[in-house]
Amino acid sequence: MVTTISESVAAVEEEDVQRQSLLRGIWGIYLVRRLFRAFLTIFFVSTLIFFLVRLLPGNPIEVYINQQMTQYGYSYEDAANQARALFAIDTDQPLMLQYLDYLKNLARGDLGKSVVVSGTSVASIIQSRIWWTIFSVGTALLLSFALGSIIGMFMAYRRGKLFDSIGTTVGSLLNSIPNYLLALMIISFFGVQLGWIPYTKMRGSVTSGQPVELSFAFIGDALYHAILPISVYVITTIGGWMLLMKSSTVSALEEDFVTAARARGVPEWRVLFFYVGRNAILPLFTQLTISIGFVVGGSLLVEPIFQYQGIGQRLFEAIQQRDYPTLQGIFLMITISVVIANLVADLLYSRLDPRIRSKG
Repeated sequence: MVTTISESVAAVEEEDVQRQSLLRGIWGIYLVRRLFRAFLTIFFVSTLIFFLVRLLPGNPIEVYINQQMTQYGYSYEDAANQARALFAIDTDQPLMLQYLDYLKNLARGDLGKSVVVSGTSVASIIQSRIWWTIFSVGTALLLSFALGSIIGMFMAYRRGKLFDSIGTTVGSLLNSIPNYLLALMIISFFGVQLGWIPYTKMRGSVTSGQPVELSFAFIGDALYHAILPISVYVITTIGGWMLLMKSSTVSALEEDFVTAARARGVPEWRVLFFYVGRNAILPLFTQLTISIGFVVGGSLLVEPIFQYQGIGQRLFEAIQQRDYPTLQGIFLMITISVVIANLVADLLYSRLDPRIRSKG
C-alpha cells in the first residue's frame, strides 16, 4: 500500500516537472513571448481608452440636447425626450458595470453599436470607412517611401555638394511641417486666393452617384478626390525618408565591403544600387512597417479638412458627438494595427538582415 502511494506521488511530481518544462520551453520561444506582450499591450490600451473617452466633457445625450437647443430652438425637456428615445445608452449606469459589459462584448468580438447612428454596428462603420483611408494614406506612404529613399541615396552619394545641401534643407523643412497646417495652406492659398484648385468639387471620397466598382471611371474618380490628401501626406513625410536614407547610406558607404567592391573594379552604379542601397534600406523597412500601423491615426486631422470620407473623418465626428462605442472601436483598431506593425517589423528585420539571425 505504501509503495503504491509513493509511486502515485512520484508520478504526480514527474507530471508537474514535465508540465513546467513544457511551459518553460513554450515561453522560451521568441514569437510566443512577443505575442503575449502584444496581447497585454492591446488589453491595457483598450482599458485605458475606455476610461479616457469618458473623461471627455459631456456625453452623447448632453451633446445632442445642446445641439437641438442651439440649432433648432427646442426646449431642454423636448430635446431630452428625443435623446432618450434615440440613444440606446444609459449614462447613469456605474462605470465599472459599463467596463465589464465592454470586456464581455470585446471577448466575443463585438465592438458594440453606435449610440449616434441608431442600430449601426461599430464594425460596419469601420469597414465602410477604413478602405478609403488605406487607399489614400497607403498610396501616399508608398510614394513618399520610394521617392524619399531614392533621393536620400543620391544625397548621400553626393554628400557635401550642392544637391546634398539643397536636399537636406528641403527635407528638414518638409519634415517639420504639420500635415493639417499644409492642408489648410493649400485650401486657403491655392483654392481660395488663386482659385487653382476646385476644392469644393474635390470634397468627399467619391462623386455622388458614382458606383463603387472595379472600373476605370471609379478609379479615376477616387484618385481625383484623394489627390489632395495624398499630396499632403507625401509632402509632409518624404523629407523624413530622405534624411533617414541619407544617414543610412552614408553609414553603408563607409563599410569595408564597399571598398572591396570598388577595388575589384565593380561598376559604380552596381556598387550604388546592389551594395550600398541594398544594405542602407534595411533600417528603413523596419520604419516603413511601423509607419503602416499609424496609417489610420495620420488621417485624423487631414480628412476632416478635405471632407474625405475615411476613418479619420469618422473618428473626428465621433469625438464631436461623444460616440463612445465608435471611439473605442476605432482607437482599438489603431492600437491593434500599431502593435501588429511593430511585431511584423521585428520579425521582418531579422529575416532581411542575416547578421541578426546569426546572433540568435
